[in-house]
Amino acid sequence: MTLDTLIGEPWADYGLIDSGHGRKLERYGRFRFIRPEPQAMWAPATENWRAQGEFVPGSDEDGGGRWLFNEPVPREGWPLRWEEVRFTAQTTPFRHLGFFPDMAPVWRWMRSRVEGLDAPECMNLFGYTGVGTLAMASIGAKMVHVDASKKSVEAARGNAALSGLSDAPVRWIIDDAAKFVAREVRRGRRYDGILLDPPKYGRGPEGEVWRLEEDLPKLIADCRRLLDEQSRFLFLTVYAVRMSALALRELLAQVFADLPGTVEAGELGVREEARGLVLPTAIWARWSR
Repeated sequence: MTLDTLIGEPWADYGLIDSGHGRKLERYGRFRFIRPEPQAMWAPATENWRAQGEFVPGSDEDGGGRWLFNEPVPREGWPLRWEEVRFTAQTTPFRHLGFFPDMAPVWRWMRSRVEGLDAPECMNLFGYTGVGTLAMASIGAKMVHVDASKKSVEAARGNAALSGLSDAPVRWIIDDAAKFVAREVRRGRRYDGILLDPPKYGRGPEGEVWRLEEDLPKLIADCRRLLDEQSRFLFLTVYAVRMSALALRELLAQVFADLPGTVEAGELGVREEARGLVLPTAIWARWSR
């Protein structure tokens, strides 16, 4: 089986400038930041990196650390744009900046899958700050956005307002993703497409515990029950490095064996501006027809 790579290219408000020696230099609008990147095992194009801020990791393996700033950066965030979607970038305690730029080719692919449908109904599970939700809503999709974090859903609503999409048909749901999907199955709902970007570990609003390796198969099986022969896609991304794209593909191949369509898998990556090399960021698997 061939694994494919979905490559995020630079755009006006984002670019991977350089990478190497376990770090990466990125631009987010008018600001530059340095962040840890274990996959950047090569040497950088240049050692003379200049940035407004750098995230310095802690000694643990769970994403701890802190930001160090060389120049002032708006703590409340600043606006960026991807195609029609406007959203707020912000330095967060979790080392990222409020969205995942390597998802841009996924947003574009999802749009292409529902092309020709009148008001397709799609769901974004673990939707975070909603850029993927708004990428679909901006082309007329009816969206269900689900995240266990009230703060994330509030940020997503703010991004909707920034994009002029406050009145778009989006249901903003603060809930445990697995519980919500199970209820949708019992209600007999169906969707044209589903995006999942689950964390390695998480907690729901009522203390529900999510463990990727244990809970993902059941969630995928329930998502399958929300799709039918007229549905267009399910796209799954995983940032847990101990998992394999091959494993994800086999999981989807089993669950979707009774539906026509294609199951594929591969890696996400971002193209570096300095040399054009591709920095891998995550693995993915998808079903589509």
